[in-house]
Amino acid sequence: MAQKRSTFIPEDSNPLQEKFICYIMKDGKKNIARRIFKETMGVLTEKGQKEPTKTFERAIENVKPTLEIRPKRIGGAVYQIPIEVKPGRQLMLSFRWILDAARSKKGQPMAKKLADELLNASNGEGSAIKKKDDTIKMAQANKAFAHFAKY
Repeated sequence: MAQKRSTFIPEDSNPLQEKFICYIMKDGKKNIARRIFKETMGVLTEKGQKEPTKTFERAIENVKPTLEIRPKRIGGAVYQIPIEVKPGRQLMLSFRWILDAARSKKGQPMAKKLADELLNASNGEGSAIKKKDDTIKMAQANKAFAHFAKY
């Protein structure tokens, strides 16, 4: 017999948070990912953020890239072509960059590292923001090849 799965979604959660929890998750351990996210919100509250969900959303918005470069082979040469980023990919990249920046720090629990990175990103600083700025600078530098995007 097929077993019916129940999907538990906390009442104080929204789709953006659920998607972020899925990005935190490793090896299918969603309860651990939920606990990390909940502890992260607790740490943000302890650091003086009255509305940690607003801080989380502001951090995601600040990290979203508008441009990226894609390599394209044309006539035997590979050009780095700047392309606008679609909204779904913007979200995926911002989640990935924030989590990579948090995971690269050492010596603290994941919830604290993630809270620090979210706080930095919401203030417009930190590793994830640097990654976004580097990507946009690279796209600006290769603007001369933008006409190859149609190929």
